[in-house]
Amino acid sequence: MSSPLRFHISHFVLLILAIFSLSHPVRATDEKAQLLQDLNKYRSSLSLSALKENSNADCFADQIAKQYKSQPCSNTTGADTVPGTETQFSNYPDLLANCNLNTTNTRDGTVMPACVPNLDPSLVLTNYTETQYNGYLNDSKYTGAGINSEGNWMVVVLTTDTAGGSFAPETSLAPKIGVTCTSLTLLLGFFLVLVSWKPI
Repeated sequence: MSSPLRFHISHFVLLILAIFSLSHPVRATDEKAQLLQDLNKYRSSLSLSALKENSNADCFADQIAKQYKSQPCSNTTGADTVPGTETQFSNYPDLLANCNLNTTNTRDGTVMPACVPNLDPSLVLTNYTETQYNGYLNDSKYTGAGINSEGNWMVVVLTTDTAGGSFAPETSLAPKIGVTCTSLTLLLGFFLVLVSWKPI
């Protein structure tokens, strides 16, 4: 194999790897990681198992946080909690679908949005451990969590080990999405190789 061809192939492989790395979710921010750690300390004090990070619930928490982002906090000295999130949005099924989820695999989970001015870490934690939300955090059936924030809104989504609360992706959609992304990535890579190809 000629040296220029080897050079183009190696660049093609690097391009594919870069595109796939960009398509995966970014690691949890320090803010999210800190809240999960604090919630797990709280649960540990109750002799409950730690909540494991659930990337699908992270995605859904992000979808919910974006819906609340433009809504102001009505309680400027502390925090607001909003129970019954699924009844707040007419596009709730669409928000689930954006994360490749549906009501079948999320019905046993719990969505806990809260508005905290400037997302002050101590107020955020207090909002979850000293409000009606602590009933959910005290429940051993919850084993995982997704966390995301937008503006002054923090959203924690609790998941279970049951099929109805696992937040596992809908299998009928996952392969189609994966095949489409892979196909587009390969086509782009081949196009770039052809464009940069120089005959020897």
